[in-house]
Amino acid sequence: MELIKEAAAAWADGQLGGELLRRIRSLSTRQNEYGYDPFGFNREDARVAVAVAQLIHRKYFRTESFGIANVPEGPCLLVANHSGQLPWDGFSVASTLIFDREPPRLVRAMVERYAQTLPFVSYFFARCGQILGTPENCRRLLEAGEAILVFPEGVRGISKPITKRYQLQAFGHGFMRLALEARVPIVPVAIIGAEEHLPAFNVTPLARLLGVPSFPIMPTPPFVPLLPYPAKHRIYFGEAVNFVGDPDDDEDDIAPLVKQVRATVQSMVQVGLKERRHIFW
Repeated sequence: MELIKEAAAAWADGQLGGELLRRIRSLSTRQNEYGYDPFGFNREDARVAVAVAQLIHRKYFRTESFGIANVPEGPCLLVANHSGQLPWDGFSVASTLIFDREPPRLVRAMVERYAQTLPFVSYFFARCGQILGTPENCRRLLEAGEAILVFPEGVRGISKPITKRYQLQAFGHGFMRLALEARVPIVPVAIIGAEEHLPAFNVTPLARLLGVPSFPIMPTPPFVPLLPYPAKHRIYFGEAVNFVGDPDDDEDDIAPLVKQVRATVQSMVQVGLKERRHIFW
């Protein structure tokens, strides 16, 4: 096992080169004397994942970013539309902030609780810096000055049918309460391309039987969403907004702020759709 780990690390170093190794090692996060942060992230362990991510980011999804300078230093919430059955949209946002931003930023995505029950998944996500999406984890990360990626549509976003692509579902209110409590800016993010790479419909009864949020079936072989189509990803980062209010306000008081963010993301999505020339380029 140790030989495999060393070989993988050597391959990763060869793929990354000096510039990208510099980017990985410059990612800002608090680590102990063994190189791990409080949530299990380790820069050295992440090298292999980052090397693979670079190939997918550059060659497969051919991701482009717009307005990346709008992502501030310090703590913030990146609030994005969600789609695609599997979290490739979150992957693209995280990759963009590592490969295309200067200086690079490690973004923490909030992982659904069910994902922690899958073999090897919880370990892998932790080593890559992704954490269980609980309010307490979010508070700790924001206090440490981290950037958090939030998908307020939740499972509703990834389980909607292809006929409703790019139509944002209702946003949960938790992200806004966290932003108000921590007094951190919200950066609206629009992701174009993730709706098309895994067109599927969900078998709800089977999902309930298996205890998972959704069970997607694709209309073409292999019928399950294992390998996404190489749709081109375009990521738009809007201007950061600081909201003012009481995080303990009633839902009726929080709702208008949430609707404002949702409307901004939806508007950015529409702009992105008008600007793209084709699904695959």
